Amino acid sequence: MIRTFCLALAVIAASSSVFAQKANDEKKPVKKPPAPFHWVNPLPKGDWPTGLKHSTFKSPAMNIDVGYCIYLPPSYEASKNAGKRFPVVYYLHGGRPGSETKSIRLTTYIDKAMRNDDVPDMIYVFVNGGKVSHYNTPQFDSMGEDVFVKELIPYIDATYRTIAKRESRGLEGFSQGGRGTTRIMFRHPDLFSSCAPGGAGHSTEKSISENHGRENESLVFAEGYNTWDLAREYAKNPKPPLKILVHVGTKGFNYQNNLEYMEFLTSLKIPFERLIVEGVPHSAMLIYEKRGLELMKFHAANFGLLQ
Repeated sequence: MIRTFCLALAVIAASSSVFAQKANDEKKPVKKPPAPFHWVNPLPKGDWPTGLKHSTFKSPAMNIDVGYCIYLPPSYEASKNAGKRFPVVYYLHGGRPGSETKSIRLTTYIDKAMRNDDVPDMIYVFVNGGKVSHYNTPQFDSMGEDVFVKELIPYIDATYRTIAKRESRGLEGFSQGGRGTTRIMFRHPDLFSSCAPGGAGHSTEKSISENHGRENESLVFAEGYNTWDLAREYAKNPKPPLKILVHVGTKGFNYQNNLEYMEFLTSLKIPFERLIVEGVPHSAMLIYEKRGLELMKFHAANFGLLQ
């Protein structure tokens, strides 16, 4: 009798364990097989804001065309004769491999905010991050960071009516783009004044730091090329000063490691603001739906556009 009862308890416990594991598995994001990588990805069909355009530039280093999407604010064309210039926010998409069209749905919120005069007019540029998004990976013949920093930014400044100085240049990204934003802002503080990394996978970046640049068996980065070591290096001489807003949803799978990373920044005495979005999963769109106006106003304030 006792043996039968114990066996029954064991079966119930095993079943509970299976169900608990299944529930946990269901919470993990299901990864779709990545689409083939292309440096140029045309704007997909859709009801896009009139200010959103797709274009390409010739990469001097690779001698190929590279795509980008650009959102020009409502007053851009109307102020052409007056020669009015605008600050720029560069947006780094999530996921791997890169595509300049991955985050363009955010322009729905950006365009609405500007047309409603909720924020001043700004240019937004959506970047193709390369084969390993926003990283320099010479082993895969892809220098995503260099194409962005050394080639795209000068091209945008030469082609559009931008205010071509760091005080009017912002950087933002989510997930993989949040990793890219964090690394690039600490490597190039001379280029950006306003930086908003979101939902970044800082636990992976910490593992890279602790394993001599190794993310996995086939992906190895240069020593120190990660969000933890670069923050340490920047903290030694934090100039020019960066204005930073770390944002993340409380239901996102990177929530806890973002809290850890914020504690790390505090320990380094690197000033930053935080935007914690309650009840939102790992989604830039849902964060923009709830609190996107605050992200836009963060950049606008740093550019000196808000009183």
